[in-house]
Amino acid sequence: MLTVWAVAVAMLSPVVGGWHQMVQLAFYVVAGIAWLWVLPMRRMLRWMETGRWR
Repeated sequence: MLTVWAVAVAMLSPVVGGWHQMVQLAFYVVAGIAWLWVLPMRRMLRWMETGRWR
């Protein structure tokens, strides 16, 4: 899942590359943090740490 997310963000790089540098920074920070909440990675990470899915 993380690979799919990284590829999706990387595919946007030609578009994002034309933006102002501070906007690019904000985009990549949000995209880098968002996978913890948007994708089910948060549950997966919790499961890896505790052994419980819920």
